[in-house]
Amino acid sequence: MTIQQVDSTNNYLKQLVSNSKPLIEGTVIMAVDQYAGRGQHQNGWFAEPGKNLTFSILLKPSFLPVSQQFDLVRAISLGVFDALHPLLGDGLTIKWPNDIYYGNRKLGGMLIENMIQGLQIKNSIAGIGININQEGFPENLPGAISVKQILQQDYDLKYLLSEICRHVEAYYLSLKADKISLVRNKYLSRLYRLNEEGEFKSKEGRFSGMIHRVTDSGLLVVKNNKGEDLEFSLKEIEFLH
Repeated sequence: MTIQQVDSTNNYLKQLVSNSKPLIEGTVIMAVDQYAGRGQHQNGWFAEPGKNLTFSILLKPSFLPVSQQFDLVRAISLGVFDALHPLLGDGLTIKWPNDIYYGNRKLGGMLIENMIQGLQIKNSIAGIGININQEGFPENLPGAISVKQILQQDYDLKYLLSEICRHVEAYYLSLKADKISLVRNKYLSRLYRLNEEGEFKSKEGRFSGMIHRVTDSGLLVVKNNKGEDLEFSLKEIEFLH
């Protein structure tokens, strides 16, 4: 379903889930103009109307234990990556936990909101934003980039939406078929700055290290220059250039 204007496709889809008769799994809401998009921890998401992909997908991963909910993040990130890789090639990576990067610049991101019932995930709403045909970004977003800025041409939004949904479904079905290790290994292999020396910042201060792995539950493991494995949750570590 395409709607002209909405604050956030995640909010809209959540309202539909709570207000109407049960929606089928795989329902997609796409907005032409999403004027209050959200990223992780209430970060804003700026998207010029009609130029980018801003959409949400409803999933019902009751087969996945709550303890494995990060596997959903992996599957959706990989779906977006695989849809864009034929266009953009090896400059594309997934920045932990779920941003899509081209080189050192952010091409897209996602916000996955799970509704938990007991020990299971009843519903999951995956909001995805990808910069496609936008030609410029506000000064406060110096790290943003779009497909058009990379390739110098416009792309059909509905075709790319279809490709992303197709690839997300394929990885989602891999989770459902219990091919968890396949999804985890692929996610790790596509990770931004994996096994590269880099500078990071945590509450302890700045340090040098190397991204080593991601735990099953989704913690980032960085090996520091003393050879110690340090584990970080979201917002506990900053990547420095």
